[in-house]
Amino acid sequence: MSQIFELFGYPINDRSTEAQANRRRARCPFMERDCDGGGNRPQSAVDVSKNETLKGVFGDRSLVHAGICSLQLTPDSRPWIVCPRRLLSLNRKNKDQNLYQRELDTALLKVLDYQPGTRLGVWSEVGLKYTETGDGAIMDVEVEPVSNVDEEEEGVDSSGKIFDYRFDYIIMPIGRVSLASAANKLGLSEEETRAFLKRQKGYSMVVENLNEYVDDFPYGYPYVIEIMTSSTSGGNKRKRTTIPMAFEDAILGRAHTAPGINYRQVWARMVSQLIVKSEVAVGWGGKTIWIVQDTLIDYISKSTALDIHSFAAKQLSEVNMLSFAYGDHYKNPSGVIGLTDTKLFAGPIAPEGLKNSDKNRSFLDILRTPILPSLSRLTSALVQKKFINTLETF
Repeated sequence: MSQIFELFGYPINDRSTEAQANRRRARCPFMERDCDGGGNRPQSAVDVSKNETLKGVFGDRSLVHAGICSLQLTPDSRPWIVCPRRLLSLNRKNKDQNLYQRELDTALLKVLDYQPGTRLGVWSEVGLKYTETGDGAIMDVEVEPVSNVDEEEEGVDSSGKIFDYRFDYIIMPIGRVSLASAANKLGLSEEETRAFLKRQKGYSMVVENLNEYVDDFPYGYPYVIEIMTSSTSGGNKRKRTTIPMAFEDAILGRAHTAPGINYRQVWARMVSQLIVKSEVAVGWGGKTIWIVQDTLIDYISKSTALDIHSFAAKQLSEVNMLSFAYGDHYKNPSGVIGLTDTKLFAGPIAPEGLKNSDKNRSFLDILRTPILPSLSRLTSALVQKKFINTLETF
């Protein structure tokens, strides 16, 4: 029976004054601010204003996000992290303020191929969409993904190609560059660049020796950081196993049952973006690094032809996964648990030579089946299930 393992950063069995005070504040210790539901779970918000019992916990708050960080599917099993903030949050003003993810920060910075002392900018939730028409011209550029756009109504050539992706984080060097260099990177004239930057926040123009410069401008090559956590099953309202209901019962100290892990959705979300985002970052001169938990590494290795463990590495390649784990700390939990046991897995996107050669393994193996059931297995399954219709060829 699935149970909540961590609630607002603390193990659910931790009833210390510190843990309880943090829960009443609905704080995420990994961001050092109010829990936002993980950034992608707005449906998990709980209306406190209509629940007198919850008001006794959260006071005058009208809305609280269900601060479920992780789930434990069976007693003593390794927890599954379901909130990306729990795995790694770079959305902080100062990394040194985070008491619980310093080891993760250090592990990430160690694999970035930048010179020591390089000042890095971090951007979160970067959306990029543009459409290339049949003749190769770029039609429309957006800084945020746009969905449900009718291409014909917008006048977009249906024969064109669309790039529409959102990146969890982009890391890139920032510093003082000349206006001419900034214009070249933006693909604009110097006059257009000057006007464009004046409309943006956080960029200042300086003049030195009759030359114009821009401060804190991104230069060099980027790293794309993707946080891949587990998805939960929808739950059952009648059995009170949805995220909001399980959260409400748990925060009030009642017995609860949490939803399970939607394994196939976890795999499908990753495989739909793994190759594309890795390829794009390589095309930009950088790399994509997927931040994952060891449980997900194990699941993918068992459910696809990609044995990620065989790609253990010390240096980045075309596809990269940086794995973190609870270690044994989850067995006797108290206080906020720091993730450890960092491992890097890296390898090529596509193989060279024979696809099935052990010497030519690649991350494209994630698209292949781990085993091929025999035809007799399929026939047996069909015999056990009555057909619903018959057809005749002509």
